[in-house]
Amino acid sequence: MKPRRLPFEEFKYIYQRVPRLCVEVVIKTSKGILLTLRDIPPFQGYWHLPGGTVLLGETLEGAVKRFAQEEVGLRVKVKEFLGVIEYSKASFGQTIGLAYLISATSGKPKIDFQAKKVKFFKKIPKKTIPEQIKFLNAWLK
Repeated sequence: MKPRRLPFEEFKYIYQRVPRLCVEVVIKTSKGILLTLRDIPPFQGYWHLPGGTVLLGETLEGAVKRFAQEEVGLRVKVKEFLGVIEYSKASFGQTIGLAYLISATSGKPKIDFQAKKVKFFKKIPKKTIPEQIKFLNAWLK
């Protein structure tokens, strides 16, 4: 089955009723952790890890690679699974994120329509999605 995106109203209808599975792309280099500044709801104006909803028929690794390419312009290799992020303040429904450490194989970080900026951080900014702050700070220790 080829992965496909749902129309937004159908997506919203479904994920108000069942948990939504997402992947989170963790890119760590000597410069720090790569985050993007969201320019769309939810969490507009907050820093966050690239990532989003796994599509029906898509592998987790495929979703990680898709988000790295779409959101920050990088081709990547998945290195390891880091853990689960449970979001308490999703715009609708319950969201579960699976975080993966990746390494870039080509490309330079850039933004897409969802973000204002992309930047590496040695210290996670205060205005980052709260669940991601908690996860990243625990992982970085």
